[in-house]
Amino acid sequence: MNHSHHMRMSYMGSNSTMQPSYHHPTTSMMMPITFYFGFKNVELLFSGLVINTAGEMAGVFVAVFLLAMFYEGLKIARDSLSQVSIRYNSMPVPGPNGTILMETHKTVRQQMLSFPHLLQTVLHIIQVVISYFLMLIFMTYNGYLCLAVTVGAGTGYFLFSWKKAVVVDITEHCH
Repeated sequence: MNHSHHMRMSYMGSNSTMQPSYHHPTTSMMMPITFYFGFKNVELLFSGLVINTAGEMAGVFVAVFLLAMFYEGLKIARDSLSQVSIRYNSMPVPGPNGTILMETHKTVRQQMLSFPHLLQTVLHIIQVVISYFLMLIFMTYNGYLCLAVTVGAGTGYFLFSWKKAVVVDITEHCH
């Protein structure tokens, strides 16, 4: 079965570059199918948001870079907001040569019906929406915007990830 009538190859050009694209049969929209570096007629997320100048592209690059950085910081912040209840359980255990050791276990629990958990849930929803926006921006196949997403995410990870808190289950032995 021949489906060539569903995809028509064409080139939507700018002053400086040619963009390979396909024409969707039910709309007049042209979408790129390969990476390109251009700033003319770059449609971003919404039909009214079109980049046409180098200055607009530079502004959008900075905004997307900051959004990707914010996304990485939001991931770290959401994970560090957990409200926990900590309980220590100690019990004597026989040790070597008739000694008694105290073994202590730390139990960490998060409460589901708490303000911090509700806040984590709202931040997770915001994080998911931002992640889909970043994915759609990357799917424009515009090299500048793809760089803004990747470099922004990398910078955000570099700046925010080193402060991650680690919860460790500790078992202490006392003599």
